[in-house]
Amino acid sequence: MIRHDIQRPETIQVDHDDRGVVRLTLNRPEIRNAFDDVLIQDLTETLERIAGEEKARALVLTGAGAAFSAGAEIGWMKRAGGQRDHENFQDAMKLAGLMKRLDTMPMPTIARVNGAALGGGVGLTATCDMAIAASDAVFAFSEVKLGIIPGAISPYALRAIGERAARRYFLTGERFGAEEALRIGLIHAVAEDEAALDAAVDDLLGHITGSGPRAVRASKDLISHVAGRKIDDLLVRDTAQRIAHQRATGEAKEGLSAFLEKRRPTW
Repeated sequence: MIRHDIQRPETIQVDHDDRGVVRLTLNRPEIRNAFDDVLIQDLTETLERIAGEEKARALVLTGAGAAFSAGAEIGWMKRAGGQRDHENFQDAMKLAGLMKRLDTMPMPTIARVNGAALGGGVGLTATCDMAIAASDAVFAFSEVKLGIIPGAISPYALRAIGERAARRYFLTGERFGAEEALRIGLIHAVAEDEAALDAAVDDLLGHITGSGPRAVRASKDLISHVAGRKIDDLLVRDTAQRIAHQRATGEAKEGLSAFLEKRRPTW
């Protein structure tokens, strides 16, 4: 069963299902799901609310219509650039805050890239933990074509594709397809059509919802604490403490017992 919740009908549709999967659909197909200050605020607030939902086991982000997200709405960007320095900076911080909020969601996040992902749309793709794209999806760090830069999305994009690929695509703004996005690490898989896209996303969700809910969240938190750190005694101790804590939980005891007894765990 799916429950529908509309967060301002013109911006975002929120759906919950019985598995604990939350699906967010950017709902402005008439402008290819482009960002402006309203969408940024609505999406940030929606993510903040979902982050506090203990029963939310996974989040899927997609776009209504033919595009995933065409990035920043040009009129909004022009208006923002015309503001005084402080207001311009505060406006940019809201976009940066949206990316950080998505990056730090406690549950796994999946980008279901159903069409073009340009500018900030690439940022959303890179910021999600996993990304599956339709074979006809098109990507571009298109900011330089407009005389701007991919500032707010750069930490997440660089983490996904690496500096070498960024030196090409940040600087040229050229478009590239799903296969190239797969090659450089922006996405994890390419789906041939809409049905295959849904099937690929559902396959990931099946693995996530078939695992221990707290263990999945703890594993995501583990990644953020370990990635990029020097392997020293402090890190070794921290990782040992984490596994010791987790295997003492009721969830771990149930998972290990279920495995030994050849049955499904209660979750």
